[in-house]
Amino acid sequence: MPVSRRHLVQSAVALAALPAGAHAAASLSAAQAPGFYRYKVGDLELTAIHDGFYLRPLEGLIANAPMEAVKEATAAAYMPADRITIPFTTTVINTGSKLVLIDTGNGDTTVGTSGKWMANFRAAGFTPEQVDTVIISHFHGDHINGVRLKDGTAVFPNAEIMVPAAEWAYWMDDAKMAAAPEGMKGGFANVRRVFGPVAKNVVQYSPDKEIITGVTTIAAPGHTPGHTAYAVTSGGGRVMLLSDTTNSPLVFARNPDWHGVFDMDGPMAQATRHRMLDIAASERMQVAFYHAPFPATGHIVRAGAGYDFVPLAWSSAV
Repeated sequence: MPVSRRHLVQSAVALAALPAGAHAAASLSAAQAPGFYRYKVGDLELTAIHDGFYLRPLEGLIANAPMEAVKEATAAAYMPADRITIPFTTTVINTGSKLVLIDTGNGDTTVGTSGKWMANFRAAGFTPEQVDTVIISHFHGDHINGVRLKDGTAVFPNAEIMVPAAEWAYWMDDAKMAAAPEGMKGGFANVRRVFGPVAKNVVQYSPDKEIITGVTTIAAPGHTPGHTAYAVTSGGGRVMLLSDTTNSPLVFARNPDWHGVFDMDGPMAQATRHRMLDIAASERMQVAFYHAPFPATGHIVRAGAGYDFVPLAWSSAV
């Protein structure tokens, strides 16, 4: 039966006559729920730990594409005008006998909305003392600053630290530091701040090695000299942790030929990006990106001359 205007007015009057408080509004909240998400790879349990995001201005972002094309790409990804959204998400691997952390977030160095990593890590049921191994993909600050606080405190007191040998050779080379452009000298100094106190105990790893059970390193240079991705396998499960193969799959997977300002060798990063994304698409592998929208895992499909990121459907089951 059609609803008349008179009926609607009568209903509105009846609602207005309800006693105060009968439908009290819930209080507003300025905080999100803790940012962690678990999923299984065979017998391994992976937990994504979020560390906020950074809105980076588009100016100077891409070296080999016109600004108009860059703006169109970010707009197509529903990002803010003149900004690219760069999230930060680390991965914890629980093997059942060891707790392994791949990259550490920004620590107490605030970048954008970062600064909640430790709260999210603890909310996931972990403590820093439980971490057995910290594996670093490369030496940019958003990946290593969580190793050591600004006051020098080691965050993971019981953890062995593993780093790419090629990355160590580059960033710990005094001659390269002396010859670096002024804008990069801070990066060299930060690497020494983070790793200097434990340099003699840091374990350097090579590509194509299973460095812990189920985790094999994959050389992925270009973003930095020793930038590393990982194949995580267990039983029939496989996931490729792509680290910074893209600074946002919503932009760089769709435009894999673009040279981002964060890539130290643009052409090499471009070749690596094509190689890694092609493997993921061809083999229908699950992937995880450090800079993908949380929980930063899904799949890669071919799309025209590039690729697209298909997020994994959120599940309440692990």
